Amino acid sequence: MVPPETETADEPELTGPVRLCALTRAQLPIEDLIRFGAGPDGIVVPDLAQRLPGRGVWVSASRAHVTDAVRRNVFARSLKRTVNAPADLPERIDALMVKRVLEALSLANKAGLVIPGFAKVDAALETGTVAALIHGSDGARDGIERLDRKFNAVNLARENSGVIVTELTIDQISLAIGRSNVVHAAIISGGAATRLLEEARRLMRYRASPDAS
Repeated sequence: MVPPETETADEPELTGPVRLCALTRAQLPIEDLIRFGAGPDGIVVPDLAQRLPGRGVWVSASRAHVTDAVRRNVFARSLKRTVNAPADLPERIDALMVKRVLEALSLANKAGLVIPGFAKVDAALETGTVAALIHGSDGARDGIERLDRKFNAVNLARENSGVIVTELTIDQISLAIGRSNVVHAAIISGGAATRLLEEARRLMRYRASPDAS
């Protein structure tokens, strides 16, 4: 029987709601973990979509845990073979997560669920249909704080929950929605927005703790 931390996403009899983190040995929901596999060259690669064939390793989805997993070589132990986990694996995962957020943002924009620009975002907040705010991480703090205060106040009054994302740069947001100098954007509730919020939350959780020393 394949150990829990090396279960594969492509084998129905082994799939389930939880997996064992190879680093902490804690049973966690799949959405709180990152699956890793090994390429033909023996290089450890993140499998964010959980589609790579063969044996896999699950590690808690935080930068600190991935950094510690690389340092402690848990991948080789769990995969039961000689593999190389690159020292920059945490950075590679971060870049892949950002890419997934940007792809989801682009799809939400094509679905008409993204409202860019301070004035338009400010007006959209009055409707109570805004599920999330996205601010460029390099944007002016006063504008960000003003919109956040209004967003939080509207959500409190309507007993809603909302997400505030500051993980992307102005250039990244602008490129994703095909406009120049987009500092603020509102995300309206809807089908395509669901994936965006899931990917954004995943990136935020991953970055929530510092690298392990």
